[in-house]
Amino acid sequence: MLSAGLPQGAVPKLERPGPLRDRVYEALLELITTRALQPGQHLVESELAGHLGVSRQPVREALQRLNTEGWVDLRPAQGAFVHEPTEEEADQLLTVRTLLEAEAARLAAANAGSAGIAVLEELCAEGERAVDADDVDAAVAMNARFHAKVMELAGNAVLAELAAQVDRRVRWYYTPVARQRGLKSWIEHRTLIDAIAARDELRASLLMREHTEHTRRSYHEREKPERS
Repeated sequence: MLSAGLPQGAVPKLERPGPLRDRVYEALLELITTRALQPGQHLVESELAGHLGVSRQPVREALQRLNTEGWVDLRPAQGAFVHEPTEEEADQLLTVRTLLEAEAARLAAANAGSAGIAVLEELCAEGERAVDADDVDAAVAMNARFHAKVMELAGNAVLAELAAQVDRRVRWYYTPVARQRGLKSWIEHRTLIDAIAARDELRASLLMREHTEHTRRSYHEREKPERS
């Protein structure tokens, strides 16, 4: 049941203004990417509507859109379910992410100034604090912000647009391995910052490639939850 599967406080508030169907879509997508709604979980329109404080119609429209984008599976006579990504899907997405972010790191090393590097260092410190506190949600959020900042420092709008298209799926795949990666991920971030600060483009690119490859391998080696 949805009511048993949603952690306390997990449901995001629907921000106004904006079309209701879009706000419901964003809320459900956030719940999926943070894994408050787990892969394979049955999504009941009436329960979702009750949690979000809306009618069933915008929920139905949001589920149809999420189905088109591959986040939700609509099964005839069964209903809607959070999509369960295959190992091949994850591998393809994380491989593309490696290519994009390795180039972003190279460009960041070429273009970043002291202010940008300082932001990276602060984000890294926040991520380390989240790991120390065993706050997985905060660690995942800081990881996303760190990588987004590297992409911003790269200064390539087309690259950033492509990265944005895969960002939420990267978060989806990173969440179940965030604790497994732990502090090691942030040590790798620190090393990357040093390469960017030294304007060593080749080293920054190689370090980012290794870093994202570690995440890809961790995803494939993760412990899968048992079916109840």
